[in-house]
Amino acid sequence: MAVVTEPPPPVPTETAGASAGGRRRVIAMSVWGVAFVVTWLVIGLPTDPAYAFLWIWAGTVAWNWGRPWRSHLSFARDWIPVVLLLAFYNLSRGFADNGRTPHAYELIVADRVMFGWATGGEVPTVWLQQHLYRPEVHWWDVLVSWVYFSHFVVTLAAAAVLWLRSRALWGAYMRRWGFLCAAGLVTYFVYPAAPPWWAAQNGLLTEVARISTRGWKEFGMHGAGNLLNAGQIASNPVAAMPSLHTAWALFVVLFFLRSTRRRWWPLLLAYPLAMTFTLVYSGEHYVIDVLVGWAYVGMTFLVVGLAERAWRARRSRRAAITDDPTPGGSADAPVAGAPAGSARG
Repeated sequence: MAVVTEPPPPVPTETAGASAGGRRRVIAMSVWGVAFVVTWLVIGLPTDPAYAFLWIWAGTVAWNWGRPWRSHLSFARDWIPVVLLLAFYNLSRGFADNGRTPHAYELIVADRVMFGWATGGEVPTVWLQQHLYRPEVHWWDVLVSWVYFSHFVVTLAAAAVLWLRSRALWGAYMRRWGFLCAAGLVTYFVYPAAPPWWAAQNGLLTEVARISTRGWKEFGMHGAGNLLNAGQIASNPVAAMPSLHTAWALFVVLFFLRSTRRRWWPLLLAYPLAMTFTLVYSGEHYVIDVLVGWAYVGMTFLVVGLAERAWRARRSRRAAITDDPTPGGSADAPVAGAPAGSARG
Protein backbone atom coordinates (compact mmCIF):
# COMPACT_ATOMS: atom_id res chain seq x y z
CA MET A 1 0.00 0.00 0.00
CA ALA A 2 1.48 3.26 -1.10
CA VAL A 3 1.67 6.12 1.35
CA VAL A 4 1.10 9.57 -0.12
CA THR A 5 3.18 12.23 1.55
CA GLU A 6 3.41 15.97 1.02
CA PRO A 7 6.48 17.11 -0.88
CA PRO A 8 9.14 18.57 1.37
CA PRO A 9 8.96 22.36 1.70
CA PRO A 10 11.54 24.32 -0.26
CA VAL A 11 14.62 25.32 1.61
CA PRO A 12 14.22 28.99 2.58
CA THR A 13 16.67 31.32 0.91
CA GLU A 14 15.62 34.58 2.58
CA THR A 15 17.89 34.04 5.54
CA ALA A 16 20.94 33.71 3.34
CA GLY A 17 19.90 36.77 1.32
CA ALA A 18 19.27 38.82 4.45
CA SER A 19 22.61 37.72 5.87
CA ALA A 20 24.43 38.76 2.72
CA GLY A 21 22.58 42.09 2.72
CA GLY A 22 23.48 42.61 6.36
CA ARG A 23 27.15 41.96 5.63
CA ARG A 24 27.09 44.42 2.73
CA ARG A 25 25.50 47.03 4.97
CA VAL A 26 28.12 46.52 7.69
CA ILE A 27 30.95 46.80 5.17
CA ALA A 28 29.47 49.86 3.47
CA MET A 29 28.79 51.65 6.76
CA SER A 30 32.29 50.80 8.00
CA VAL A 31 33.83 52.32 4.88
CA TRP A 32 31.62 55.39 5.29
CA GLY A 33 32.59 55.74 8.96
CA VAL A 34 36.33 55.49 8.29
CA ALA A 35 36.10 57.98 5.43
CA PHE A 36 34.11 60.39 7.61
CA VAL A 37 36.64 60.29 10.46
CA VAL A 38 39.64 60.69 8.17
CA THR A 39 38.07 63.61 6.31
CA TRP A 40 37.00 65.18 9.60
CA LEU A 41 40.55 65.07 10.96
CA VAL A 42 42.10 66.41 7.75
CA ILE A 43 39.55 68.99 6.59
CA GLY A 44 37.27 69.61 9.55
CA LEU A 45 33.77 68.97 10.81
CA PRO A 46 30.92 69.11 8.26
CA THR A 47 29.11 72.25 9.40
CA ASP A 48 28.29 73.70 5.96
CA PRO A 49 24.79 72.57 4.83
CA ALA A 50 25.94 71.33 1.40
CA TYR A 51 28.94 69.51 2.87
CA ALA A 52 26.84 67.93 5.61
CA PHE A 53 24.21 66.92 3.04
CA LEU A 54 26.81 65.02 0.99
CA TRP A 55 27.91 63.04 4.04
CA ILE A 56 24.33 62.27 5.08
CA TRP A 57 23.46 61.22 1.55
CA ALA A 58 26.50 58.97 1.43
CA GLY A 59 25.41 57.47 4.76
CA THR A 60 21.95 56.62 3.40
CA VAL A 61 23.54 55.06 0.30
CA ALA A 62 25.77 52.92 2.53
CA TRP A 63 22.82 51.92 4.72
CA ASN A 64 20.72 50.92 1.71
CA TRP A 65 23.60 49.46 -0.24
CA GLY A 66 22.33 47.21 -3.01
CA ARG A 67 19.18 49.18 -3.77
CA PRO A 68 18.78 50.66 -7.28
CA TRP A 69 20.21 54.10 -7.86
CA ARG A 70 16.73 55.47 -8.46
CA SER A 71 16.08 54.99 -4.76
CA HIS A 72 19.26 56.87 -3.83
CA LEU A 73 18.50 59.70 -6.26
CA SER A 74 15.11 60.19 -4.64
CA PHE A 75 16.94 61.26 -1.49
CA ALA A 76 18.66 64.05 -3.42
CA ARG A 77 15.33 65.03 -5.01
CA ASP A 78 13.74 65.50 -1.58
CA TRP A 79 16.72 67.08 0.13
CA ILE A 80 18.16 69.54 -2.39
CA PRO A 81 15.39 72.10 -1.64
CA VAL A 82 16.19 71.73 2.06
CA VAL A 83 19.90 72.34 1.45
CA LEU A 84 19.15 75.40 -0.69
CA LEU A 85 16.91 76.81 2.02
CA LEU A 86 19.61 76.24 4.65
CA ALA A 87 22.20 77.93 2.43
CA PHE A 88 19.86 80.89 1.99
CA TYR A 89 19.28 80.96 5.74
CA ASN A 90 23.03 81.05 6.49
CA LEU A 91 23.64 83.71 3.86
CA SER A 92 20.73 85.98 4.77
CA ARG A 93 21.40 86.01 8.51
CA GLY A 94 24.74 87.62 7.68
CA PHE A 95 22.80 90.73 6.65
CA ALA A 96 20.48 90.72 9.66
CA ASP A 97 21.96 93.77 11.37
CA ASN A 98 22.06 95.86 8.15
CA GLY A 99 24.62 98.16 9.73
CA ARG A 100 22.57 98.80 12.87
CA THR A 101 24.00 98.64 16.37
CA PRO A 102 22.93 95.28 17.81
CA HIS A 103 20.98 94.88 21.03
CA ALA A 104 23.07 93.76 23.99
CA TYR A 105 22.38 95.85 27.08
CA GLU A 106 18.81 94.64 27.63
CA LEU A 107 19.94 91.01 27.32
CA ILE A 108 22.56 91.60 29.99
CA VAL A 109 19.95 93.21 32.23
CA ALA A 110 17.55 90.30 31.70
CA ASP A 111 20.14 87.70 32.72
CA ARG A 112 21.20 89.74 35.74
CA VAL A 113 17.60 90.17 36.89
CA MET A 114 16.93 86.42 36.56
CA PHE A 115 20.19 85.08 38.01
CA GLY A 116 22.07 87.95 39.63
CA TRP A 117 20.87 86.88 43.08
CA ALA A 118 22.84 83.63 42.68
CA THR A 119 25.84 84.91 40.70
CA GLY A 120 26.77 88.01 42.64
CA GLY A 121 25.22 90.31 40.08
CA GLU A 122 27.02 88.78 37.10
CA VAL A 123 25.42 87.27 34.02
CA PRO A 124 25.65 83.44 34.07
CA THR A 125 28.28 83.39 31.31
CA VAL A 126 30.73 85.51 33.29
CA TRP A 127 30.04 83.57 36.48
CA LEU A 128 30.54 80.18 34.82
CA GLN A 129 33.80 81.22 33.16
CA GLN A 130 35.09 82.67 36.42
CA HIS A 131 34.54 79.28 38.10
CA LEU A 132 35.30 76.82 35.26
CA TYR A 133 37.44 78.45 32.59
CA ARG A 134 41.19 77.85 32.87
CA PRO A 135 44.04 78.22 30.37
CA GLU A 136 44.43 74.43 30.29
CA VAL A 137 41.71 72.31 28.70
CA HIS A 138 39.60 70.19 31.07
CA TRP A 139 37.19 67.32 30.42
CA TRP A 140 34.17 69.61 30.49
CA ASP A 141 35.74 71.71 27.70
CA VAL A 142 35.97 68.57 25.58
CA LEU A 143 32.33 67.75 26.31
CA VAL A 144 31.31 71.32 25.45
CA SER A 145 33.01 71.08 22.05
CA TRP A 146 31.21 67.82 21.25
CA VAL A 147 27.83 69.17 22.33
CA TYR A 148 28.38 72.36 20.34
CA PHE A 149 29.28 70.41 17.20
CA SER A 150 26.23 68.17 17.60
CA HIS A 151 24.07 71.16 16.64
CA PHE A 152 25.26 70.81 13.05
CA VAL A 153 24.64 67.05 12.88
CA VAL A 154 21.80 65.87 15.13
CA THR A 155 18.92 67.72 13.47
CA LEU A 156 19.90 66.69 9.94
CA ALA A 157 20.78 63.14 11.00
CA ALA A 158 17.36 62.76 12.66
CA ALA A 159 15.72 64.00 9.47
CA ALA A 160 17.70 61.43 7.45
CA VAL A 161 16.54 58.61 9.74
CA LEU A 162 12.95 59.75 9.37
CA TRP A 163 13.31 59.87 5.58
CA LEU A 164 14.52 56.27 5.61
CA ARG A 165 11.63 55.13 7.82
CA SER A 166 8.64 57.26 6.76
CA ARG A 167 8.47 60.04 4.21
CA ALA A 168 5.24 61.27 5.83
CA LEU A 169 6.96 61.70 9.20
CA TRP A 170 9.90 63.30 7.42
CA GLY A 171 7.53 65.81 5.85
CA ALA A 172 5.97 66.68 9.21
CA TYR A 173 9.43 67.10 10.72
CA MET A 174 10.67 69.33 7.91
CA ARG A 175 7.59 71.55 7.99
CA ARG A 176 8.14 72.27 11.66
CA TRP A 177 11.88 72.71 11.32
CA GLY A 178 11.45 75.06 8.36
CA PHE A 179 8.93 77.17 10.24
CA LEU A 180 11.27 77.34 13.26
CA CYS A 181 14.20 78.50 11.13
CA ALA A 182 12.06 81.06 9.32
CA ALA A 183 10.75 82.48 12.60
CA GLY A 184 14.29 82.77 13.93
CA LEU A 185 15.53 84.43 10.74
CA VAL A 186 12.75 87.04 10.83
CA THR A 187 13.66 87.83 14.42
CA TYR A 188 17.32 88.31 13.50
CA PHE A 189 16.30 91.05 11.08
CA VAL A 190 13.75 92.66 13.39
CA TYR A 191 15.84 92.40 16.55
CA PRO A 192 19.58 91.92 15.86
CA ALA A 193 21.20 90.89 19.14
CA ALA A 194 24.82 90.23 20.08
CA PRO A 195 26.18 87.37 22.23
CA PRO A 196 28.16 87.72 25.47
CA TRP A 197 31.60 87.49 23.82
CA TRP A 198 30.68 90.44 21.56
CA ALA A 199 29.46 92.44 24.55
CA ALA A 200 32.74 91.79 26.35
CA GLN A 201 34.77 92.89 23.32
CA ASN A 202 32.80 96.15 23.27
CA GLY A 203 33.15 96.89 26.98
CA LEU A 204 29.64 95.95 28.11
CA LEU A 205 30.82 92.94 30.14
CA THR A 206 33.97 91.86 31.88
CA GLU A 207 36.23 89.53 29.91
CA VAL A 208 34.42 86.65 28.18
CA ALA A 209 36.28 84.04 26.12
CA ARG A 210 34.69 82.34 23.11
CA ILE A 211 35.63 78.75 23.91
CA SER A 212 33.11 76.51 22.16
CA THR A 213 35.75 74.68 20.07
CA ARG A 214 38.80 74.58 22.33
CA GLY A 215 38.12 71.00 23.49
CA TRP A 216 39.50 69.49 20.25
CA LYS A 217 43.02 70.56 21.26
CA GLU A 218 43.00 68.13 24.18
CA PHE A 219 43.20 65.22 21.73
CA GLY A 220 45.68 66.94 19.44
CA MET A 221 42.95 67.35 16.81
CA HIS A 222 43.86 70.92 15.93
CA GLY A 223 42.35 70.60 12.46
CA ALA A 224 39.12 68.92 13.58
CA GLY A 225 37.33 72.23 14.05
CA ASN A 226 38.79 74.07 11.07
CA LEU A 227 35.50 74.47 9.20
CA LEU A 228 33.67 75.18 12.44
CA ASN A 229 36.12 77.93 13.42
CA ALA A 230 36.03 79.38 9.92
CA GLY A 231 32.25 79.39 10.06
CA GLN A 232 32.32 81.22 13.38
CA ILE A 233 34.60 83.91 11.93
CA ALA A 234 32.39 84.37 8.86
CA SER A 235 29.07 84.14 10.69
CA ASN A 236 26.97 87.09 11.71
CA PRO A 237 27.74 87.91 15.37
CA VAL A 238 24.37 89.64 15.84
CA ALA A 239 22.12 86.60 15.32
CA ALA A 240 21.86 85.54 18.94
CA MET A 241 18.16 86.06 19.72
CA PRO A 242 16.62 83.51 19.75
CA SER A 243 19.17 80.76 20.27
CA LEU A 244 18.43 78.31 17.48
CA HIS A 245 21.16 76.03 18.84
CA THR A 246 19.03 75.21 21.86
CA ALA A 247 15.82 75.55 19.86
CA TRP A 248 16.95 72.85 17.41
CA ALA A 249 18.04 70.60 20.28
CA LEU A 250 14.69 70.90 22.05
CA PHE A 251 12.80 70.56 18.76
CA VAL A 252 14.39 67.21 17.91
CA VAL A 253 13.77 65.87 21.41
CA LEU A 254 10.11 66.94 21.49
CA PHE A 255 9.42 65.55 18.02
CA PHE A 256 10.51 62.07 19.10
CA LEU A 257 9.37 62.26 22.72
CA ARG A 258 5.86 60.85 22.23
CA SER A 259 7.20 57.81 20.36
CA THR A 260 9.87 57.09 23.00
CA ARG A 261 9.39 55.09 26.17
CA ARG A 262 9.13 57.24 29.26
CA ARG A 263 12.19 55.75 30.89
CA TRP A 264 14.32 57.36 28.14
CA TRP A 265 12.78 60.81 28.54
CA PRO A 266 15.33 62.08 31.10
CA LEU A 267 18.17 61.12 28.76
CA LEU A 268 16.54 62.86 25.81
CA LEU A 269 15.71 65.99 27.79
CA ALA A 270 19.28 66.15 29.05
CA TYR A 271 20.41 67.05 25.52
CA PRO A 272 18.82 70.54 25.28
CA LEU A 273 19.97 71.20 28.85
CA ALA A 274 23.53 70.21 27.91
CA MET A 275 23.31 72.49 24.88
CA THR A 276 22.12 75.32 27.12
CA PHE A 277 25.10 74.91 29.46
CA THR A 278 27.44 74.69 26.47
CA LEU A 279 26.24 77.92 24.87
CA VAL A 280 26.09 79.94 28.08
CA TYR A 281 29.45 78.74 29.39
CA SER A 282 31.24 79.18 26.06
CA GLY A 283 30.06 82.79 25.63
CA GLU A 284 27.80 82.12 22.65
CA HIS A 285 24.41 82.98 24.21
CA TYR A 286 22.65 84.48 27.19
CA VAL A 287 20.08 82.44 29.09
CA ILE A 288 17.35 84.78 27.84
CA ASP A 289 18.30 83.75 24.27
CA VAL A 290 17.76 80.13 25.25
CA LEU A 291 14.37 80.76 26.86
CA VAL A 292 13.12 82.66 23.83
CA GLY A 293 14.38 79.84 21.59
CA TRP A 294 12.39 77.32 23.63
CA ALA A 295 9.31 79.54 23.35
CA TYR A 296 9.76 79.54 19.57
CA VAL A 297 9.76 75.72 19.61
CA GLY A 298 6.42 75.70 21.43
CA MET A 299 5.03 78.25 18.99
CA THR A 300 6.26 76.12 16.07
CA PHE A 301 4.49 72.95 17.19
CA LEU A 302 1.30 74.91 17.93
CA VAL A 303 1.14 76.90 14.69
CA VAL A 304 2.19 74.12 12.31
CA GLY A 305 -0.05 71.60 14.09
CA LEU A 306 -3.06 73.89 13.73
CA ALA A 307 -2.22 74.59 10.09
CA GLU A 308 -2.02 70.86 9.35
CA ARG A 309 -5.36 70.23 11.03
CA ALA A 310 -6.97 73.03 9.03
CA TRP A 311 -5.49 71.67 5.78
CA ARG A 312 -6.72 68.14 6.48
CA ALA A 313 -10.17 69.41 7.40
CA ARG A 314 -10.32 71.39 4.14
CA ARG A 315 -9.31 68.34 2.12
CA SER A 316 -11.95 66.24 3.90
CA ARG A 317 -14.64 68.78 3.07
CA ARG A 318 -13.58 68.89 -0.56
CA ALA A 319 -13.57 65.09 -0.73
CA ALA A 320 -17.06 64.98 0.80
CA ILE A 321 -18.36 67.40 -1.83
CA THR A 322 -16.76 65.38 -4.64
CA ASP A 323 -18.11 62.05 -3.38
CA ASP A 324 -21.65 63.28 -2.64
CA PRO A 325 -23.90 61.74 -5.36
CA THR A 326 -26.91 63.96 -4.59
CA PRO A 327 -27.45 67.14 -6.62
CA GLY A 328 -26.27 70.23 -4.82
CA GLY A 329 -24.46 68.18 -2.21
CA SER A 330 -22.44 70.21 0.27
CA ALA A 331 -19.68 69.68 2.76
CA ASP A 332 -22.28 69.60 5.53
CA ALA A 333 -24.17 66.65 4.01
CA PRO A 334 -23.35 63.34 5.70
CA VAL A 335 -21.53 60.90 3.48
CA ALA A 336 -21.56 57.19 4.22
CA GLY A 337 -18.12 55.86 4.92
CA ALA A 338 -16.45 59.27 4.96
CA PRO A 339 -13.25 59.41 7.03
CA ALA A 340 -13.48 61.05 10.41
CA GLY A 341 -10.63 63.41 9.49
CA SER A 342 -9.18 63.44 12.97
CA ALA A 343 -5.45 63.87 13.02
CA ARG A 344 -2.59 64.41 15.36
CA GLY A 345 -0.79 67.72 15.41
